[in-house]
Amino acid sequence: MKQTEKQTEIKKCPICNTGNFKLFLNTKDYFLTRKNFTLVQCSNCSFVFTNPRPDAIELPKYYESTDYLSHSAQNRNIKGLIYKTFRTINIKKKYKLIKKYCNGNSILDIGSGTGEFLAFFKSKGWKVVGIEPNSAARELAKNTHNIEIYDNNILEKLQKSSFDVITLWHVLEHVPDLNKTINQIKHLLAKNGFIIIAVPNIEAPDFERYQEKWAALDVPRHLYHFSKNTLSKLLEKHNFEIIQQKPMPFDAYYVSLLSEKYLQHNFSYIRALINGFSSNKRAKTNNNYSSMIFVAKQK
Repeated sequence: MKQTEKQTEIKKCPICNTGNFKLFLNTKDYFLTRKNFTLVQCSNCSFVFTNPRPDAIELPKYYESTDYLSHSAQNRNIKGLIYKTFRTINIKKKYKLIKKYCNGNSILDIGSGTGEFLAFFKSKGWKVVGIEPNSAARELAKNTHNIEIYDNNILEKLQKSSFDVITLWHVLEHVPDLNKTINQIKHLLAKNGFIIIAVPNIEAPDFERYQEKWAALDVPRHLYHFSKNTLSKLLEKHNFEIIQQKPMPFDAYYVSLLSEKYLQHNFSYIRALINGFSSNKRAKTNNNYSSMIFVAKQK
């Protein structure tokens, strides 16, 4: 991938709109380019985000890899098989969670990848709509699951108040314009509907362990690095309230495995098992797991 210097600097915090930031961490794109990036923290609301970041033309290039698992159905190595095994288990858990809150049967999934999540819901009789910016992933979803998944432009064309639940599984950290996206979600959500958001947690014990090589930083693909508090502030800004927080305990193991790879440690699988278990054990004391699910509704 050709490196350029075309970057966008964020002048105002996306949550509180103030402009006073401090250095949080220097890190690299360990996944693909080895290019350096900086994380800053808002001095007012503590939100952490990648700044500066590649501009709108450059950013998609950081996803151009056959190893980017959420866009691939062909990865057959051990890491890929582990990812897919956890994904299958998680889809069933996600379905159970959504059925707990939602009496309807229409779902919009933003960031659908190759469509496995929506395929499961379709098999249960749900009306499904997916959005995915990656064209190769959309094509895989169509060919593998016979599901039409659209690009981001469809958000402007969907009918108002037409979805009982809208999900963003490890997606919100990727979207260039947080506030625009959440406003679009509000417009599309049915009365008494729910949004469900899953994001990495910058206050997790495994971040403390791995710091700049914590794989869930995933710069510059991850533009934002949420904590429970900052995600809550963002949603409150748009008149949403969080009604449940749930851990994603498998993520601690998978993120630890990737982080061990970046550290080039021997016995990385064993280390990842130990560190993932340790992270989840510590997280029980304050519910600060490696990744968290948030269920929210409009106030």
